[in-house]
Amino acid sequence: MDFSQRVVIDTNQLSWDKSPAKGVWRKRLAREEAERGHATSIVKYDAGASFASHPHPLGEEILVLSGIFSDETGDYPTGTYIRNPEGFSHAPFSLQGCELLVKLHQFQPSDVKQVRVDTQHAPWLPGQGKLQVMPLHQHLTESCALVYWPAGCQFQPHRHFGGEEIYVISGEFIDEYGHYPAGTWLRSPHLSQHNPYVEQDTVIWVKTGHL
Repeated sequence: MDFSQRVVIDTNQLSWDKSPAKGVWRKRLAREEAERGHATSIVKYDAGASFASHPHPLGEEILVLSGIFSDETGDYPTGTYIRNPEGFSHAPFSLQGCELLVKLHQFQPSDVKQVRVDTQHAPWLPGQGKLQVMPLHQHLTESCALVYWPAGCQFQPHRHFGGEEIYVISGEFIDEYGHYPAGTWLRSPHLSQHNPYVEQDTVIWVKTGHL
């Protein structure tokens, strides 16, 4: 929870912890309190698992990493990006099982838009150099997107105004500090700097301007 520090966690190396719901497991990455407040986690639903209906103060943000995640509003397959603002309640479940990147209690109070993006079918847009970008959400200084890095691509050194958060979806992300395989979560503080590149095709989820 110290946002002035750089954090790198290979979630493949973490064990699953039980959640309050039977058949729902999590790997805790950042957590303010045991069951409330700011939290970033990898969450796994066993096949048939469900959670009781609950609200999300200051919002809920989800990226479906595998399987199909469901609630009263629909079924969301691998690659779906979801934002549920404050005031939204649901009873989520998964018939076949799923894994999710979940962020709780992190919306700005004025961010009240509900978002659903099927990233398997949304278009990629040209980014800087050879990068391709799929915008997911923008509010004030906060920006969230998927970024595709083709093999051998290198980005110029840059500074992160408002910080940067990355989850490596596929491939391997690299900078001068290390190599980060799929499943790695990185959080870099305000005004941190790095010079990233890849050696293989890589897709990352990235959020900036929110720390």
